[in-house]
Amino acid sequence: MVAVDVEAQICFKEINLMKKPWVIVSLLIFTVVLLSGIKYCHSGFVPPISDEIIRQTSIMPSPVEKIPPEQRTARDLILLGARQEVYNGTIYDASYQVITYPQGDVSPERGACTDVIIRAYRNAGIDLQQLIHEDMIKNFNLYPANWGLSAPDPNIDHRRVPNQITYMQRHALELNIEVVEELDKWQWGDVVYWRFANGDQHCGIISDRTNWRGIPLVIHNAGIAREEDCLQRWKIIGHFRYQENY
Repeated sequence: MVAVDVEAQICFKEINLMKKPWVIVSLLIFTVVLLSGIKYCHSGFVPPISDEIIRQTSIMPSPVEKIPPEQRTARDLILLGARQEVYNGTIYDASYQVITYPQGDVSPERGACTDVIIRAYRNAGIDLQQLIHEDMIKNFNLYPANWGLSAPDPNIDHRRVPNQITYMQRHALELNIEVVEELDKWQWGDVVYWRFANGDQHCGIISDRTNWRGIPLVIHNAGIAREEDCLQRWKIIGHFRYQENY
């Protein structure tokens, strides 16, 4: 009889516990975090629990954020444009969308890894959609033929990593891909391209914040826009910098 009473009391306490709002909220938060991690599966990488999205409200202003607006350069604006993706919490979505041309964009709450680059450059007054489209019109045979197209498509061409890399190789300053050996060559606003273990390609913008070893963080979107310590997480296949004569 005592055992039955004890079991009844435990059951009663569990029922009362579930009625408390903070318990339900905690379970919901855990579910959201779990689902966010699943979004990384397309890259074969699940982010460690210690990874956190860096948000403006939780840390001190970065070096670039301390620069007066009237003194900011193109690379400063590129970085700040990329960081805005983190503040917006942009969700990964690489689906084909019909957009305007030029200055076209998909829904602001969504975007692919390449949209981080596109929006970052737009913040500095550079429209990669138009630049890549015009270059492809003149040099279509120089771009990858991975999608069976017979002509450029301004809706999607600039949102594809291989096309961005080709354009950067032709018009941007191509830099080293070694990190520790040439750390001083990695500057904020630079673009980095990676290859995942499964062969997929990815990209991000170099941050003005660094880890404890001085290696810069990267702003990218592989599930949700993040600013994190991931420069050496995947194989680097490209490193480029904006040039004034772009």
